Parts: sequence; C-alpha cells; structure tokens
Amino acid sequence: MTSGRVELAGRSDAELLAAHCAGDREAFAEIFRRHKDRMWAVAVRTCGDPELASDCVQDAFIAAYRRAGSFRGESAVTTWLHRIVVNACLDRLRRTRPTSPLPDYDLADRSDAHSAVEVRLDVRAALDQLPEGQRAALVLVDMHGLSVAETAEILGVAEGTIKSRCARGRAAMAHLLGIRR
Repeated sequence: MTSGRVELAGRSDAELLAAHCAGDREAFAEIFRRHKDRMWAVAVRTCGDPELASDCVQDAFIAAYRRAGSFRGESAVTTWLHRIVVNACLDRLRRTRPTSPLPDYDLADRSDAHSAVEVRLDVRAALDQLPEGQRAALVLVDMHGLSVAETAEILGVAEGTIKSRCARGRAAMAHLLGIRR
C-alpha cells in the first residue's frame, strides 16, 4: 500500500467524500474499494441476477461520483450509497423485469445439496414476485441485517412503512413458497 493509500484508508467515508468534492482524485476510489462488495451483494439480492447487479452497481457508483456534492451529511455515506444502489436496481428492474409463474412444491422434502440450491432459486423467484417496495425492504432487513430505521432512511419512507412492507412481504413469501403459517 502506498503512503497515499494508507492516508486515505485512515479517513472516514464522510472525509473521503468531502475530499472528492474538493478535487482529490483518489478519495472516491477509496470509497469504492471499501463498499463495492457490500453494494454488489445488495444489488444481487435486489435484482436476482449477478450480471444485472454488476450493471446496477456501476450505474450507482457513477451516480454517486457525479452527485457527491449533493450529499448533505444527514446520514452515513453507506446509507446514501445503499439508497443509490437500491434505486439503480429498481430502475433497471422496472425497465427489464420478466414475469414467470412459480412452481408448486413442498419444502418439507428438501434435505440434500441439490434441493438447497432449488430452495434458493425458488426463494429468489418468490422475491421476484413481490412488489418492489416489499422486496427491497426484505432484502435490506432480512438478508442484509440492516435495522428498520436504516432501511427507512435508505428507501426514503417511514419506519412504519418498512415494518408493514416486511410483514406483508414475509406473508406473501410464505404463501408463494407453500409454507403454512
């Protein structure tokens, strides 16, 4: 690691974003290095397609790079990045979303590795059937472990809305997957 990267690595995300806005050519690259993997994971879970997720993350980081001056510092930089990534995913999905029916099956008989893969694919397909708001809330809260408050900030809605979307989304997932509650 060069001394310049060491110096950047010791700075907070907010400091890096401010440095980027002030013209530091390396500051945003450090933000990207720190957060690209987590943002890609959010995008994959939101989109369901690794290739599409990569495009969304690219779109999101370009947007963040260009709009860094609009960051007001009212939230964490990571929260701001999450919002940009989720919005990029939702925008792409609105333009390209195919629909397909879910197969009927019983989860009780699934115990081997092949079945585990099938379950993951079925869960992904069920997620795809949810309205965008419910899917985004479930991905951020249940799959990425963000708090309801963080998710509300990322999606720009009230905390109660996130709780409601998660509850409805979980109920819909159970129904789609044939799980009796």
